[in-house]
Amino acid sequence: MTDSKSGPEWTEHPERLGPYRIVQVLGEGAMGTVYEAEETGAMRRRVALKVIRAGLDSKEVIARFEAERQTLALMNHPGIAKVLSAGTTATGQPYFAMELVRGLPITEYCDLHKRTLVQRLELFIAVCNAVQHAHQKGVIHRDIKPSNLLVTEQDDVPQPKIIDFGIAKAVGPQLTEGTLITQWGQAIGTPAYMSPEQAETSGTDVDTRADIYSLGVVLYEVLVGRLPVDPSDVGIHTFFVRLKLRETNPPLPSARLNALGHDSKGIAAARRTNPGTLRGDVRGDLDWVVMKALEPDRARRYPTAAALATDLQHYLANEPVSARPPSALYRMRKFVRRHRGLVAAVSIAAAAVIGGAVMSALAWRRAAREAAAASAVTSFLVDLFKVSDPGEARGNQVTAREILDQGARRIRHELTGEPVLQGRLMVTMGTVYRSLGLYPSADSLLREALRVQERASGPNDTSVASTLSALGYVALQRGDYESAERDYTRALAIREQAFGPNSVEAASTLSGLAALRIVQGRNAQAESLSVRVLAIDDKVRGPDDAQTANDLVHLALVYWGEGRLTEAEPLMRRALAIQERTLGADHPDIAATENDLGVLYYTMGRYDDALASYERTLASFERTDGPDHPDVASVLSNLGETYWKLGRYPEAEASFRRALAIQEKSLAALNPATANTLNGLANLLRDEKRYADAEPLYRRALLIRVRTLGERSPDADSTRKDMAELARREGKRTP
Repeated sequence: MTDSKSGPEWTEHPERLGPYRIVQVLGEGAMGTVYEAEETGAMRRRVALKVIRAGLDSKEVIARFEAERQTLALMNHPGIAKVLSAGTTATGQPYFAMELVRGLPITEYCDLHKRTLVQRLELFIAVCNAVQHAHQKGVIHRDIKPSNLLVTEQDDVPQPKIIDFGIAKAVGPQLTEGTLITQWGQAIGTPAYMSPEQAETSGTDVDTRADIYSLGVVLYEVLVGRLPVDPSDVGIHTFFVRLKLRETNPPLPSARLNALGHDSKGIAAARRTNPGTLRGDVRGDLDWVVMKALEPDRARRYPTAAALATDLQHYLANEPVSARPPSALYRMRKFVRRHRGLVAAVSIAAAAVIGGAVMSALAWRRAAREAAAASAVTSFLVDLFKVSDPGEARGNQVTAREILDQGARRIRHELTGEPVLQGRLMVTMGTVYRSLGLYPSADSLLREALRVQERASGPNDTSVASTLSALGYVALQRGDYESAERDYTRALAIREQAFGPNSVEAASTLSGLAALRIVQGRNAQAESLSVRVLAIDDKVRGPDDAQTANDLVHLALVYWGEGRLTEAEPLMRRALAIQERTLGADHPDIAATENDLGVLYYTMGRYDDALASYERTLASFERTDGPDHPDVASVLSNLGETYWKLGRYPEAEASFRRALAIQEKSLAALNPATANTLNGLANLLRDEKRYADAEPLYRRALLIRVRTLGERSPDADSTRKDMAELARREGKRTP
């Protein structure tokens, strides 16, 4: 082998590493050396061999990587390079064998081959789809950048491949190539492409949305030919401070193109266009899409890589993009571009619609300015929004969503001069979004309302407490228990100060905290809170109060969690009787209690009774919430468990898979509800002796439960026991 120089010392490269024969050096960096190697065993193939530099703790790195490799093995996507094996050299240095990808970084490939804007977006959409696949398997890349997005050509068709998935986590707090390790914390990633949360001191609060931010940086570079903010321009330490403070303030892509001057000619030529046309193509929708992906507040970013890809597909099809605030004029413009031949036939009607909308808006503004009319405006809009509440609309979800979105636009743009009224109506809208199971939209709007209320009324106003309680509920449903804890605790402090510790307002927030403790498995605290809430109910509420019924259910669920099943059943039946007298047959709260009663029956082994409860619940939820609501998925998962116990395997699998499809579409990637469905489906497949299909589902369920509920949580231990049973049946050693 020929010596090569690395830093101040000469390093002799080996001829062999384990079962691999070294062919050539592909690259060297701070992390180590990457070789092209040939496997010399039964399977002769070329691989990329990454050897970690000396000085790292080999045993620790290998142990971490081996654990991560179990997760990486779940991925099977043409856009993701496979990690094949891991080992150590004779001197103890860890190495990783990966699929050899002969390609160029996506930015270099696009420029070298002069890919048009459309072709670049099509390539980037393929990258997003691959990232989405990984996220669905519970894997976060943490270091998405052009050099990890290689483009090869297969039969003259470009194919992007993502490399180094999981490597950043495997090496933990050590140094990956191009990573900054300073007093700012043990950052994992490359500074220019790193999300704000990765730059935090601990770097532990990172989820799939960190990859969305990095994708946004890459998309900016693919479109503009420049980084949104280049650390070398401002200094790395200044860059990190701004990133942590979420104050990088990148210019719009179109504005950056406009500021490039003479350089814009070369950038446009690499995209087979001219500077003016390129700016025009990027300005507008693509500006909005890129900046949404680059949102410093991750709650405002695209929730998934698939959502980012969908908006880019909408752009390519001349359809409205979700990143851009919708308006009638904007949607009409998109319609005209798609259907130019129909424009003449509908122009008169369109003009009438726009004119009517403008007149209505002007009249509405005049009414809003009159203090005496404020109450009437509020009542009108509240009634309008109630149409989209499942409890009122009885399943008319499509029309309800349209009405809700229309009302949301009016409030955002027409009530800026009336912040108190604006905040109240935003809370109403957010609550209805929540009722429809549109949790990201609910969270975003409620947090916007919170900022409006804090500015208008102060941080300790009772309206702020109401919004915080609503936010706590949304966070609880999304599986974000940390945010739920923070919002509920702050709301309780405000309400106890304003109304007293034994008020109905305090009890309402205590009830939310009790629900949080139940899902966290902290039964002793949940019981204490539930008993306190019911004591307040007895003093201030009537015997048929709907909230009392909900609080009875909470205590019943605590008893269920503690195994006190005979005490739980009468509480649930009492709650159900109250709800049936006061709410009407189709109210979602009745269905929710019926579902909880089914859970109780299931635990008691009364599977036929559980099945009857679940079937009634499913019919009600589908009627009131629509077929794709997260509550529907929850019941379907419960039905799957019950069918499984009754030996009705085909029906069980159909229920589980439909539940999983809804959850993966509507919930965060690491939601405990999804883990429940995965674990249930894995149990079914195990009992059907479909062991190879069951194992990856168990591993994904365990990953979610460990990351959301804790390493030693009861749910995580339950999955481990199920996996041990799988291994026993396969005749394998217990994992």
